[in-house]
Amino acid sequence: MMNSCVSEPVSVETVVNAEPAAVPVAIPVTDTIEPVTVTITEPDTIAELTEPDAIAEPDLIELVTDTISPPERIIIPPVPIYILGQGIIPAETLAEFLLLSNPLDKEFALEFAEIYIEEAAIENINHDVAFAQMCLETGFLNFGGLVIPEQNNFGGLGATGPGHPGLWFPDARTGVRAQIQHLKAYATEEPLNQELVNPRYFLVRLGSSPRISGLAGTWAADPLYAGKINSILERLYEFSFSRVTTP
Repeated sequence: MMNSCVSEPVSVETVVNAEPAAVPVAIPVTDTIEPVTVTITEPDTIAELTEPDAIAEPDLIELVTDTISPPERIIIPPVPIYILGQGIIPAETLAEFLLLSNPLDKEFALEFAEIYIEEAAIENINHDVAFAQMCLETGFLNFGGLVIPEQNNFGGLGATGPGHPGLWFPDARTGVRAQIQHLKAYATEEPLNQELVNPRYFLVRLGSSPRISGLAGTWAADPLYAGKINSILERLYEFSFSRVTTP
């Protein structure tokens, strides 16, 4: 019995355009993956980013970072208590301190400060104390009170009131020496090391007031006299030790 189904003929075009059957391809698989190393070179300095020929200086960079330190704490020493002793403020600073309150000639101010240091050292008087007292007595050499500049009287010696302006001295050094001798009279019973130039020296009971505080009510009638000297000393020390210095 013949099959009634007749197959349709397949055209040549169909055979040619037919997609080829996929053929499986074996891909070898390795057990491990080899790492790939990528090296990235960073410039050593900022200059290298913009200047290819720049040479880095790592030692210089390290030196700069090592020298950076926190600011040091400024320590201001306490003001002296006694009249005897050695001052610690140099002449240059004394002169600059004086010029803050009086626009004097700078050369004169420096020479004047040096006289105080020299004369005070001879009698073992603290020149910081003597200089501060001078600032108080003369208003930082502005005067304006009983004493006038021509007297060269920097300690108000003998100036007791109207009509009594005090002692006169021939020059600045003699006037400073007289003040130093008067301070020594209060501070100690030790004799003077230089010729006496202060006629009021023996009016003081020698060694009666070795402390600055003892000058209140003795050297001057003002009960706040010693406190005013201390106030100037504090300003002087703060001015000297608080300034920022550059090399």
